[in-house]
Amino acid sequence: MTPKINVLLGTKAEMIKVAPVLRELEKRGFSYRLIETGQHGAYLNRLREEFEIREPDVRLGKNTDVDNFFEVFKWLVRLIPIVASRKRIKEQVFSSTRGICLIHGDTPSTLIGALLAKRAGLQIAHLESGLRSGSFLHPFPEEIIRVIVMKLADVLFSPDEKAVSNLIALKVKGQIEETTMNTGIESLEKNIEEVEHASGPVIATLHRVENLHRKKRLKGFSKLLEEVTKKGQEVLFVLHQPTEEILKKHGIIEEIEEIGIKIVPLIPYKEFVKKIASAPYVITDGGSIQEETAHLGVPCLLWRGKTERQNGLGQNVVISNYDKKTCEAFLNDFESYRTEIRSEHSNPSSQVVDVLTQIMKKV
Repeated sequence: MTPKINVLLGTKAEMIKVAPVLRELEKRGFSYRLIETGQHGAYLNRLREEFEIREPDVRLGKNTDVDNFFEVFKWLVRLIPIVASRKRIKEQVFSSTRGICLIHGDTPSTLIGALLAKRAGLQIAHLESGLRSGSFLHPFPEEIIRVIVMKLADVLFSPDEKAVSNLIALKVKGQIEETTMNTGIESLEKNIEEVEHASGPVIATLHRVENLHRKKRLKGFSKLLEEVTKKGQEVLFVLHQPTEEILKKHGIIEEIEEIGIKIVPLIPYKEFVKKIASAPYVITDGGSIQEETAHLGVPCLLWRGKTERQNGLGQNVVISNYDKKTCEAFLNDFESYRTEIRSEHSNPSSQVVDVLTQIMKKV
């Protein structure tokens, strides 16, 4: 049976960061099997069109988004019969018992992909490997998923030296490959346009589990946005659906609307990165956005206690640690955190495909 390159993903961030690898595979004429878990099924349809990625070969879930704990539970239950049966994995998911499965990051889809590939006897390649916050609770459950997947992976693509050091410290058994940067930056560079600095509104996002399920942090975020408006800044709050549901549950979304914050649902990627690039600063708990602001030099206040990423730390990125004084200091002097846009251009997706090509010659 001919060995295959399988690419398994399920979330918005995974599609954004894996898209450059898919394009590189197609550029070189390599066939691959694209598998979607259904975690963000509906939104991926829009992203695929935006990134000009073909339809998946396999969908493991429904064509909807898994946006809350109840939906996650139902989604996982639907996947159990497939994960439990090696025969079904081989027949319904990979259609081959030889080859490699490329997965990305630290989501439930990442873990499911690793388990499916391991059950099928495929090698596992982990993209964006080696990121560690040092705490299993920050972020939760992402940090736990990372460690499990890194232990299972046969090939680990690390975006920087720190990630490589983390993998060595973790004593992983797989082959470590350092890429020149994160593949997500390739997507950013492909989609970004030249804009005038600080010409748009402050951009705010919030979606992490450790924030959404702590009312004190939600209230703190609302108060932080209020402080921003008091300083005369316009704010655009780009709202994930789970965030909207929880803010409504606690009556916080009304508070945010009353102080004049403009709330919009998720917007197309190209439009979103343009808004980030033109923002005076960004307030977020998103790791990918941390990376993007670091590359663009946009000041970023991170609504977290810890981060697994080194991008921008000590430069444009400030970790709030949910501390009022830290936040006030940033708001009062945000422009001092602006840095030059990074001009280096790299092609980590090409490096990834180079390694995958060599592995496929051996399986």
